[in-house]
Amino acid sequence: MNNTARVDEEKRKRVLDAIEATGFQPNELARALFKQSSKIIGVIVSSIVNPFFSEMVRAIEEEAFEHGYRILICDSSGNVEKEKMNIHMLNQMKADGLIMMAQSEMTSQVIKDCQMPVVVLDRRVNGENVIASVSSDHYSGGRIALQHLLDCGCKNIVCVRGPQNSSSGKDRYTGYRDLCKEIGLEEQVIDGDYSYDNNLDTVDLILERYKKVDGIVACNDMAAFAICKALQEHGYHVPEDIQVIGYDNVMFSRLFSPGITTVQQPIKEMGRLAVQIIVKHINGENYEKNNNFDVELIERQSTQKK
Repeated sequence: MNNTARVDEEKRKRVLDAIEATGFQPNELARALFKQSSKIIGVIVSSIVNPFFSEMVRAIEEEAFEHGYRILICDSSGNVEKEKMNIHMLNQMKADGLIMMAQSEMTSQVIKDCQMPVVVLDRRVNGENVIASVSSDHYSGGRIALQHLLDCGCKNIVCVRGPQNSSSGKDRYTGYRDLCKEIGLEEQVIDGDYSYDNNLDTVDLILERYKKVDGIVACNDMAAFAICKALQEHGYHVPEDIQVIGYDNVMFSRLFSPGITTVQQPIKEMGRLAVQIIVKHINGENYEKNNNFDVELIERQSTQKK
């Protein structure tokens, strides 16, 4: 069954015939426990319904398959207890690596219990088991988003910032904030998150607090979708009345009406690199520990130059 050379051909044939006759399938979990390797890479995400994560997971799965690995997807919903349970399960399964895309405040403490190499994706998390990080230049992304709205003629720009307990949300906001300071623009901020539903009410806060708003920097594309929809329900036209820019460039950004101008992360390349790093670590090969991709402005119909 393991294709070793120590078994003579006659006995090998009898065993293979018996396997075929009985329909026997080897227990992969038992084999993993014996070999201390399951050929499984765990992937913990904050929310699989967010298209950013689902597109990233698809890239991870494709790359893992090419290297002979399978992936096990765990959705933590940002819950630290779920993260702990998922990591415990992956430890028991002898997973060969973990790609972490969760964002609870306790993530750095949770991964201390990992018995496998960890690659942190789209954020920075410290920990002795973290072998590398793969992210993009979120600081520049925040600046690019604000600068684009300025170039479009917007004067009163509100930033709907993402969770400040994640490095990605913090860096995007810091980029926006620093550019505001450099050019003497008043900082106008509303706290949001990366989900669609939770941002539907954000527009009410914006219109109440910043009545002259003519541009909105959304923390991601999901927030941009919700903001555009809510603005339309309030009787505003995007981009004629208020312009909106998102972040990530998920597939739905070009399908939404209006098409969402956004700051693009190289989602596919980031996911594939995370897998490549784990495989190189397993094989004892060299790899970069800190990987930061450039971001790019993608212009669509939710913004326009006045």
